[in-house]
Amino acid sequence: MLVKIIIALLLIFIVLNLFKALFVMLKNDPDGPSISQLLGRRVMFSAFAMIFIIVAIMLGWITPNSSPF
Repeated sequence: MLVKIIIALLLIFIVLNLFKALFVMLKNDPDGPSISQLLGRRVMFSAFAMIFIIVAIMLGWITPNSSPF
Protein backbone atom coordinates (compact mmCIF):
# COMPACT_ATOMS: atom_id res chain seq x y z
CA MET A 1 0.00 0.00 0.00
CA LEU A 2 2.88 2.36 0.77
CA VAL A 3 4.33 1.80 -2.70
CA LYS A 4 1.05 2.82 -4.33
CA ILE A 5 0.91 5.99 -2.22
CA ILE A 6 4.46 6.88 -3.23
CA ILE A 7 3.63 6.34 -6.91
CA ALA A 8 0.49 8.47 -6.61
CA LEU A 9 2.42 11.27 -4.91
CA LEU A 10 5.08 11.18 -7.62
CA LEU A 11 2.43 11.42 -10.34
CA ILE A 12 0.74 14.35 -8.56
CA PHE A 13 4.11 16.11 -8.21
CA ILE A 14 4.78 15.58 -11.93
CA VAL A 15 1.45 17.16 -12.89
CA LEU A 16 1.97 20.07 -10.48
CA ASN A 17 5.36 20.84 -12.03
CA LEU A 18 3.76 20.79 -15.47
CA PHE A 19 1.15 23.32 -14.37
CA LYS A 20 3.79 25.49 -12.65
CA ALA A 21 5.67 25.65 -15.96
CA LEU A 22 2.42 26.59 -17.72
CA PHE A 23 1.77 29.49 -15.36
CA VAL A 24 5.38 30.70 -15.59
CA MET A 25 5.08 30.61 -19.37
CA LEU A 26 1.82 32.58 -19.31
CA LYS A 27 3.12 35.22 -16.88
CA ASN A 28 6.33 35.78 -18.89
CA ASP A 29 8.13 37.22 -15.85
CA PRO A 30 11.90 37.63 -16.50
CA ASP A 31 12.66 37.48 -12.75
CA GLY A 32 10.66 34.27 -12.22
CA PRO A 33 11.90 30.69 -12.37
CA SER A 34 12.94 29.24 -15.70
CA ILE A 35 10.46 27.10 -17.61
CA SER A 36 13.21 24.67 -18.58
CA GLN A 37 14.05 24.04 -14.91
CA LEU A 38 10.44 23.18 -14.11
CA LEU A 39 10.05 20.96 -17.17
CA GLY A 40 13.41 19.33 -16.47
CA ARG A 41 12.28 18.58 -12.93
CA ARG A 42 9.11 17.01 -14.35
CA VAL A 43 11.13 14.79 -16.68
CA MET A 44 13.46 13.79 -13.85
CA PHE A 45 10.59 12.77 -11.59
CA SER A 46 8.90 10.94 -14.47
CA ALA A 47 12.05 8.90 -15.01
CA PHE A 48 12.34 8.28 -11.27
CA ALA A 49 8.70 7.13 -11.14
CA MET A 50 9.24 4.68 -14.01
CA ILE A 51 12.41 3.28 -12.41
CA PHE A 52 10.61 2.99 -9.06
CA ILE A 53 7.70 1.11 -10.66
CA ILE A 54 10.06 -1.29 -12.44
CA VAL A 55 12.03 -1.96 -9.25
CA ALA A 56 8.83 -2.44 -7.25
CA ILE A 57 7.59 -5.01 -9.78
CA MET A 58 10.93 -6.83 -9.81
CA LEU A 59 11.04 -6.99 -5.99
CA GLY A 60 7.44 -8.17 -5.80
CA TRP A 61 6.11 -5.17 -3.91
CA ILE A 62 3.41 -4.71 -6.55
CA THR A 63 2.10 -7.12 -9.14
CA PRO A 64 1.23 -6.11 -12.68
CA ASN A 65 -2.07 -7.06 -14.25
CA SER A 66 -1.56 -10.40 -15.96
CA SER A 67 -4.27 -9.83 -18.57
CA PRO A 68 -5.24 -6.44 -19.98
CA PHE A 69 -8.76 -7.68 -20.78
